[in-house]
Amino acid sequence: MSDNVSLTGQNLAKQDGEVYYLEHFIDLEDATKLHAKLLEELDWQEEQITLYGKAITVPRLVCWYGDPAAEYRYSGVLHRPIPWTRTLLGLKQQIESVSQHSFNSVLANLYRDENDSMGWHADKEKELGKNPYIASLSLGESRLFRLRHNKTKAIFNLELSNGSLLLLGGSLQHHWQHCVPKTRELKRPRINLTFRNILSIKE
Repeated sequence: MSDNVSLTGQNLAKQDGEVYYLEHFIDLEDATKLHAKLLEELDWQEEQITLYGKAITVPRLVCWYGDPAAEYRYSGVLHRPIPWTRTLLGLKQQIESVSQHSFNSVLANLYRDENDSMGWHADKEKELGKNPYIASLSLGESRLFRLRHNKTKAIFNLELSNGSLLLLGGSLQHHWQHCVPKTRELKRPRINLTFRNILSIKE
């Protein structure tokens, strides 16, 4: 992790939430090594979700790690966490130190090539609390990340590079949606780790 990482930069959301981008959170050499390690280390799975009553295969590989109680349901699927690996736990602690937020889980996404994607959505399931704070670490190939305001339809784009950290907070999930679109440009694998704090389903 870079020694000069800080959150003194501009809030890119400008309205209705918080978006901070730390381009060099992990230096390029370390990020590339982490990418290769996590490709081998994590339990990547092909997943099916339910959209509009129809089962579809998620266009990326995923896995869910965290504390034992950090169960998370989205798109009709209940995710029970795999115990933390030493690598993921170390990254969690680094990100908590910079963001000043605590996390008990991480959703890992593997975008294998340019055809893997994530559609427009907001992370506002009840398990995430009223105003979720999410830290998104990118490793490997860069990919376009898009945000769209629900009312104004304003869109801004970020190219998430190897070793970068994106922090999403405040009321952002109530006012904006985001996606990672497919592209015609050839892409190598990218790992995205989204650290979250899951509340008890009973709360």
